[in-house]
Amino acid sequence: MSTTTALRRNSDLGAALAEARAAYAAARPRSAAQHAQAREVLPGGNTRSVLIYAPFPATMVRGEDCRLWDLDGHTYLDLCGEYTAGLFGHSEPRIHRVLHAALEGGINLAAVGQGEERLARLLCGRFPSLERVRFTNSGTEANLMALTAARGFTGRGSTMVMRGGYHGGVLTFPAAGASPATLPLPFIPCTYNDSDEAARLARAHAADLAAIIVEPMLGSGGCLPARPEFLATLRALADETGAVLIFDEVMTSRMAGGGMQARLGITPDMTTLGKYIAGGMSFGAFGGRADIMAQFDTTMPHAGTFNNNVLSMAAGGVAMGEIFTAEVAEALFQRGEALRARLNEVGRKAGVPLGFTGLGSMMTVQFRQPLPDRPHAASPAEEALRELFFFDMLAAGIYLARRGMVALSLPVGEAEMARFVAAVGEFAESRAELLRAGGPAG
Repeated sequence: MSTTTALRRNSDLGAALAEARAAYAAARPRSAAQHAQAREVLPGGNTRSVLIYAPFPATMVRGEDCRLWDLDGHTYLDLCGEYTAGLFGHSEPRIHRVLHAALEGGINLAAVGQGEERLARLLCGRFPSLERVRFTNSGTEANLMALTAARGFTGRGSTMVMRGGYHGGVLTFPAAGASPATLPLPFIPCTYNDSDEAARLARAHAADLAAIIVEPMLGSGGCLPARPEFLATLRALADETGAVLIFDEVMTSRMAGGGMQARLGITPDMTTLGKYIAGGMSFGAFGGRADIMAQFDTTMPHAGTFNNNVLSMAAGGVAMGEIFTAEVAEALFQRGEALRARLNEVGRKAGVPLGFTGLGSMMTVQFRQPLPDRPHAASPAEEALRELFFFDMLAAGIYLARRGMVALSLPVGEAEMARFVAAVGEFAESRAELLRAGGPAG
């Protein structure tokens, strides 16, 4: 890169971001037109808020393995991984075959099938907390039903939640403020990774505390892992107060054959699952101790036309029974750990506040040092750097979440990871002055 170009790219964060947006838009006229059309019939031009970003989102038209193609003909390395749902990539042949076979057998049978028992047995055999399990269509539904089960079992009403936690579109708890979409249930917000505050709140609300729900690593909250001692404290507090401890492992269940609960040796009373379990089909699951789940034998209704739909059940049986074995899960975890270490070394060598938080195959870029261990209010400069990073990665042919989150899929190999490390290195070098000026101390 020439000295003149470097100076221009580092002259001002606002100017650099405006330039990146303009270059993005100029290269994607068809996506711009598609977005304009969509706005005529879809509020915001989309039906999934996480996918929208200014000036308009790229419209993807095809995927294969860990690659994507947009409407304007650009090809990308897919490191978004459908926010962890796309664990198997876009074209796993064993999943494709079983889906075609399921379609040939009839789609909506309105009856119990054999696939649901097979998948349930696989999951109960893998996750330590699952003695019984039921299925839903999404992780959001799974978490709603888990909270319903906890409230019904305990006869209590309140749930301790973590600031920065995300348990679905109607169960969102920002680090600051509140989400207008979150259901008006009695929630007790707690600071993530703060054992003292958790103990104080749990004991103060013990009489009405039905559940404590927590992600073993915050996903949308920035890929911030829970300290093992924090989760152990929550386990002890649930035992002390009689509350139901729920691990939301919709994302983190990929971290080992039996999820983070198995990796850490901390067993919750209930677990929620989703995303990749059904091979990328619509899916969620909630389950746990037999005595809690026994409510669904008798008193607790749980409806859902597609809870046991033949596509999800068939794909899930192959995904969890044949492809994503415990050995494969461990290899993916170690591959992600090594990648994150390489990325963090890039930031250290460049002498800029750029690093990645996460565990295993999930990580999120951060623009502060030391790296955060709990949700925080990002500065305007951090938000601008995150957007600039997103556009620079797109320009390098790498697609990740707008918020800077990466979720590796199984097809991502050494060549793809090396390409990402090189792109991050280029960003750290070419944007060094902006990074030094914009990244606050932790």
